[in-house]
Amino acid sequence: MAGEKFHLNGFEMACYRVNTLVAGSGAASLNAAISLHRSGQKDIIIVTENLRGGTSRNAGSDKQTYYKLSLSGDAEDSPVLMAEDLFNGHCMHGDIALCEALGSAGAFLNLANLGVPFPQNRYGAWVGYKTDHDPKARGTSAGPYTSQIMHTLLAEEVKRRKIRILNHVRIISLITSENGNEKSVTGALGIDLKARDIKKAFLLFNCTNIILGTGGPAGIYRDSVYPALQSGSTGLAIMAGATAQNLTESQFGIASVRFRWNLSGSYQQVIPQYFSTDRNGKERKEFLNEYFPDIRTLTKAVFLKGYQWPFDPAKTADYGSSLIDLLVYREKVIRGRRVFLDYRVNPSGPAGEKFSLTGLDSEVYDYLNKSDALKKTPVERLRAMNNPAADLYLRHNIDLSKEPLEISVSVQHNNGGLKGNIWWESDLKHLFPVGEVNGSHGVYRPGGSALNSGQVGGSRAAYYISKRYSDPPPENKDFTHASESSLIEILSLAAAWFENKREDCIKPAAILRIIRERMSESGGIIRNKNKVEEAAGDAWKLWHSVDGLLSASSVGELADAFRAREHCLTHLVYLEAIKKYISGGGRSRGSYIVSDKKGSKPLKDLEEMFSFSLCRYDRKIENHILEIKMVKGNILSELRQVRPIPRQDLWFEKVWRQNIEDKIAGG
Repeated sequence: MAGEKFHLNGFEMACYRVNTLVAGSGAASLNAAISLHRSGQKDIIIVTENLRGGTSRNAGSDKQTYYKLSLSGDAEDSPVLMAEDLFNGHCMHGDIALCEALGSAGAFLNLANLGVPFPQNRYGAWVGYKTDHDPKARGTSAGPYTSQIMHTLLAEEVKRRKIRILNHVRIISLITSENGNEKSVTGALGIDLKARDIKKAFLLFNCTNIILGTGGPAGIYRDSVYPALQSGSTGLAIMAGATAQNLTESQFGIASVRFRWNLSGSYQQVIPQYFSTDRNGKERKEFLNEYFPDIRTLTKAVFLKGYQWPFDPAKTADYGSSLIDLLVYREKVIRGRRVFLDYRVNPSGPAGEKFSLTGLDSEVYDYLNKSDALKKTPVERLRAMNNPAADLYLRHNIDLSKEPLEISVSVQHNNGGLKGNIWWESDLKHLFPVGEVNGSHGVYRPGGSALNSGQVGGSRAAYYISKRYSDPPPENKDFTHASESSLIEILSLAAAWFENKREDCIKPAAILRIIRERMSESGGIIRNKNKVEEAAGDAWKLWHSVDGLLSASSVGELADAFRAREHCLTHLVYLEAIKKYISGGGRSRGSYIVSDKKGSKPLKDLEEMFSFSLCRYDRKIENHILEIKMVKGNILSELRQVRPIPRQDLWFEKVWRQNIEDKIAGG
């Protein structure tokens, strides 16, 4: 496993030979490594640019949800029912939904046994609640930091098992080989972010398998609630030949800006005041009052925003909760104003009505009453209902009792990502995308199901590797010889960026700003056909010129240059997917509006861009999964029919024999 030294093109590289390289250190990656180690495969290296970075460690909400099979109460539930609910979110393969449902209880109990404090009653019931798009109260939570607690305990288990971790290393390229029509990943190239000498900064990994757990494409959006330390590397796999799917299906919601955090659940249910100001913080006004008929309707919409947090065009009509997202977006993007939530004061009504607890809609009043939260101000209600949610901001030097929160409609999650089979293996063989980088979800997904998917996917990938891909990789000298041309291409690019003194050269940060502006303007909650086509065209121009434009003057900047290049391809492919969907007649769904002059507006006084038609899944572009990949510099797409939930053969003796004969994972 030690890094054998190789020299190539003037660079000295340490080459690590290992069965499985785990790229990324989120909860899905760590569980995959632990599961693989538990299965007997000890030849593992976890490579991460920041062990304490990423979404798992740094994201959450009022009470971050983990979605699981119901394990309490008398309500009927089963893995098949759970699979049906996942599948009914549209554009999700049924066999993947079934795997996520069947693996749910085991993944959840593994976390509970590691020490994640999911609540139980005195009899041992794992109590639950309804989350968004969830009919069965399958949600549970360990508080605002559920995924952070998961990450901490999984990291402790990795340490206990002595699984090797290389920290402060960024993977910049995947290395592949071809055998006939089959393409496989065979290794990766990384940069040691702590290195000072560029000639010794590269690390080479010769491996049989790569588990890719580098998260969603956080770095391609300007308005983002992803942690600042999370960036993503989907483009590396696409560049290597992997197919992606459902890239159109990003999720957006209202979040705080100064400290990035989802403002869902309790943050909305306590009914804070929404207001906006000019750019200088003056001309304060409660802008929602321009659109709602009365305070009762307004406060109910704010309340419902709590458990209907992701923006959903279907919830904009009749003063629905997602109308608020549109109005926040309009206030910021069209009017150019700053928007805030104020927990110190109650909202007032459109006609100047004063806020009254007894005047609330019965659903709102009952919820606050049952939560012992019938208090005078929003912050008092928050303290009564969910004190940790208020303390969370205090820990980031924001006192909700003394100052308002600036907010925006921000990207939060991508339901799409890389294509994988029921073992989470990409069509690029030996590459296993786990966590958010895997596009297992469809259009809608129950809140918290991403955490379940990451845990189940990591375990299934590990099982398959242990059963079918346990052989060691070739000797380092054979690997480097076979990979030489690919490596020289990457190293030559690095050298060119270091030597780039052209007047029009651009630093990585400037490229990233261009990409992020473009995605937030064209790939956010409002998507216009002409604007998307123009953005995709500009993305192509940037992609064709980016190699000659970039420059770097340090190891860190060089690593950022490779990231900018990867993000350039990522945002290009995302925009091409959005363009394909809209040009094929795809309508508004999930968490975005496709502007349509023939449609209708939630409010008649809104601009034409807010006119849309809802998706009815009666068109091929809407009821098929959109797959997309890059082949020889060209973007190819294909509409794939959704696979149904398979019928299982559950005859015990037959399945038992298949286990004894080791035929579960093929073979």
